[in-house]
Amino acid sequence: MSVTRRGFLKLTSAGVACLSLGQLGFDLTEAQAYATSLKTKGAKEVITICPFCSVSCHIIAHVRDGKLISTEGDPDFPINEGALCAKGAALLSMSRNEHRVKKPMYRAPYSDKWEEKDWDWVLTKIAKKVKETRDKEIILKNDKGQTVNRLESMFLLGTSHASNEECALIHQAMRSLGVVHMDHQARI
Repeated sequence: MSVTRRGFLKLTSAGVACLSLGQLGFDLTEAQAYATSLKTKGAKEVITICPFCSVSCHIIAHVRDGKLISTEGDPDFPINEGALCAKGAALLSMSRNEHRVKKPMYRAPYSDKWEEKDWDWVLTKIAKKVKETRDKEIILKNDKGQTVNRLESMFLLGTSHASNEECALIHQAMRSLGVVHMDHQARI
């Protein structure tokens, strides 16, 4: 489409005139609501939690045909009242980014390249490392001969995205391994 200079000026001035109507007392909320509804029409509305920090702001996600099509802050959430930080506002683009890693990647020691691995391999590798570390580093008794069963060389960092029940289970699992050093993302 070819636009002349005169045509560009006409379009620009018409756009400025329309935007100015809102400043002159014309109510544009109905038009804005209509424009917003077009993008999310027929989409399922799901309330979720922003994955970036410990504030856990609610996000309204609009899903159509199993795909995320829109995100916005939840105005009913008392902490952020519908506002999102830069990372929370970029959640939609993050989920659509072609460069996002979608499968587990592993880089062997002293290697200069990453390899794609499946989840079974990764989870088995993690379990073996945890067992190896526990078997090697567990402190069964202290200097006084008292049983302590401590594992001081492993650390757990909790997340605000887990529910109270999930946090309790994670805490119990780590304590059963002997892990004593635990902290939470919200404190950092």
